[in-house]
Amino acid sequence: MMEKDAFSQWLGIEVLEVGLGHCSLKAIVTEEMTNGHQTLHGGITYSISDSALAFSSNSRGFRAFSIETSISHIKKCFPGDTLTAYAKEVSRGRTIGIYEVEIFNQNQVKVSHFKGTVFISTETW
Repeated sequence: MMEKDAFSQWLGIEVLEVGLGHCSLKAIVTEEMTNGHQTLHGGITYSISDSALAFSSNSRGFRAFSIETSISHIKKCFPGDTLTAYAKEVSRGRTIGIYEVEIFNQNQVKVSHFKGTVFISTETW
């Protein structure tokens, strides 16, 4: 998936691990990712979480598509911070899967919590 995921590549996401129903990703906050407060724009942690959702929910060989997502931004992030996202499968049925993604900074402080629901198709990778 990452080979064809131009957006995740553009964000500088590095895939650390992908397994059945889980994954971990890493990204470094750059100046271009900041908002008017000079802190990380919330859309970046959302996007990293969304990528983690995609990689973990598609890890079983069936194409999965997000149908509902939400995020809580817990702590501020700054340029130079290293963010690590951990996605895990909470529940997976035949057509619906629920996943959680937590992002931590380099000090192991949780900066966001994301929940995603996906539709699991019968189309294989």
